[in-house]
Parts: sequence; C-alpha cells; structure tokens
Amino acid sequence: MKFLNATDKGKVFMTCIIDKEYTWENISPQHIVAFIYSGELKLSYGKNTLTFIAGDTILVPKNQLSRSIKIPVEEQAFKCVTMVLPEEHLRKFYLDHPILETWTENISKQRPIKSHPLLESFFASLLPYFEMQDELPDEIVAIKIQELLTIIDVVDKRASSILGTFNEIGKIDLEKYMEEHFMYNLPLERFAFLTGRSLSTFKSDFKKIFNNTPGKWLTEKRLNLAHHKLTAEKQNITDVYHAVGFENLSHFSFAFKKAFGYSPSTIKSNQRLTGENL
Repeated sequence: MKFLNATDKGKVFMTCIIDKEYTWENISPQHIVAFIYSGELKLSYGKNTLTFIAGDTILVPKNQLSRSIKIPVEEQAFKCVTMVLPEEHLRKFYLDHPILETWTENISKQRPIKSHPLLESFFASLLPYFEMQDELPDEIVAIKIQELLTIIDVVDKRASSILGTFNEIGKIDLEKYMEEHFMYNLPLERFAFLTGRSLSTFKSDFKKIFNNTPGKWLTEKRLNLAHHKLTAEKQNITDVYHAVGFENLSHFSFAFKKAFGYSPSTIKSNQRLTGENL
C-alpha cells in the first residue's frame, strides 16, 4: 500500500491511494464532508453499503461507525479531499440559517448530499492548496468551511438536519446496535460510548440482553459470520478475517480452529478438491 499527499492541512486534508484498494474503519467525533476526484469508495454503515464514484460529495456524520474501501479505477489512483467540520463553525453558521427538522430518509440507504456544479467548483478550488508545504492558515480554513456550508445549504437542505443538530449521544437500543455493528473491530469502551452508556452500564445491559459477556458474544458472532463467508459465499480467507472484525490472520485462524475444530485453510482446501473432482 502506498500513499501520496496524505498531508494534513489543518481541518482540510487529501488522501490518495496509488496501487491497490485500502480498507479502514473510522469513527469521527466531528462531521466530515468529502469529495471524490477519482476512484471509487464503498462506505459501509452496519450491514448497509453505499458506493460513491468520482464527482460525488459525501457527508459522514459524527460518531457514525463506518468501514471504508478505497478503490483505484481504470489505473487512476483513488483521490479525495476531506473537510472536517468543527462544531463551533456549525453552531455559528446555523444561528443564521434555518434547519430542516426532520429527514424521513434513512441516511444509511441514501446519498446525503446531491451532486451539483457548485460543489464540484468549490472542491476544485482546493487543489492548489495541496501544493503548499505549510498548513492552511486558520483564517483561510474558516472561510472555506463557511463557503462549503453555504453551498451545501443551497444545493441540499436535507444536510441541515444533520449538520445543525448538536445533541449528545443518548442511550440507544443496545441489541439492535450490536447486531448491526458486531463485525467492527472496536474496544468495548467505544461500543459503550456509541450506545450512550458508561462501560459498566454497557456490560450490565449487555449481560441482561444477551445472557453472555460482550467479549464471548462478539467472538462467537464474528466467527459464525466468517464461517458463513468461507463456506456459503466461498470468500478468500484474507478478505474474511478483516471483514468480520479480526486484527490479524493468525489470531483469526487460532480462534476459528478452537471454535470449529478445523482451520479456515481446511475449508478452502476442501473446496479446491471438490472443484477439481467435478
């Protein structure tokens, strides 16, 4: 994996993947808006996946657990520019702009910001800044954030229901959240935070709902999903272990064999032999 211009410019930065696809998991404490110049981005929220291509503008809400797959397309590197939107800038902006209070669409199934020439022009104007060696001055960052928020407010008012809301994370349905997000590799402290609980309350509520400890339950769910992907979907081992929330292949293989009595490689070997005998 190679990176080009992975340069932090204050609250504006660009990432570029050169030679192959790259997967990562992310939770941002602030809202993020990104524009794709080239390549393809697959963004998964729980069990839902959205695909974005060059020219798309993406809004990733704060505290939204997601998995990103950045993919070069037709020998073009994946390239995007990302802007982090600090809460102080958002509060100041929405003091003078009305907020769309309800948005009935499911954000995990819809594209949050509509494409528009104004957005394309705005992000194109940022490219020259990445030739600089120094970080962008705070004054310019503030102007650019204000400009972006103004354009978004004009071209897609729906975004205001996300960007203009400043509620803290409240206690949410723990069973539903964990069933949708167990495959993400997070420490228990983060799961607790994202479900609106202290760690001790999270563990207590978890035990009442699942009649199991979080660690054991997560391992069982991840291994069962891995087994399904290897056997029913016939996916590669290297694609599976990361997708179900394991950090490395050796840990995954050890846990898998302990649970099922045989290694993941045994499944793939049997599939190859079966295929040869057909």
